[in-house]
Amino acid sequence: MPRTGERGGPQTRARILEVANRLFLERGYEAVTVAEVAREAGVSSVTVFNHFARKEDLFLDRATDAADLLRVAVRDRAPDVDVLTSLQDLAFRLCDERAPLSGLSARAAPFFRTVAGSPALIARARAIGAELQTTLADELFQDPNFEGDRVLLAAFFMAGYSAVLVETARRRVEGEPDKALAKDHRRRLERLFTALREGFAAH
Repeated sequence: MPRTGERGGPQTRARILEVANRLFLERGYEAVTVAEVAREAGVSSVTVFNHFARKEDLFLDRATDAADLLRVAVRDRAPDVDVLTSLQDLAFRLCDERAPLSGLSARAAPFFRTVAGSPALIARARAIGAELQTTLADELFQDPNFEGDRVLLAAFFMAGYSAVLVETARRRVEGEPDKALAKDHRRRLERLFTALREGFAAH
């Protein structure tokens, strides 16, 4: 029998995430089992997997948010705004807000250390990147106003953004001051979009 309340929606999911992140950061991802997360969160392992398809998603839980942001950037842009401008606005907004998906969050260093220490998390992060690339390409294929090479743009954008994020992660872990880190992150984003714009005719 499920424990009382464990079938709950957002609250249960949030509690599982809070417990999982705390345990992973304290002990390392590989040292914590799903059963331990479930027990600490007061639910069953089945309930954990009802909310998360795999253990890695208990830590890398923002893939859905990232996919939604990409879809909105393509689908909901103004008629006179090209795709690269919309993606650039998204990247700069994440930077300015110090959002977790930018790598500039004040709590990013422990997160990046945990990922770097786990082959399973590294592999899952790469898989998420590939999934996001497919999401962006699929969205571009549904956009009749885009006339460039959709597959290449999605591939280059995701590779470029990932490179910026990885470098920001490295510097964050090394303790680079926030102001300098954010300035460098934005500068590399500017270089990325200049390169993309020079290589693609986006409409």
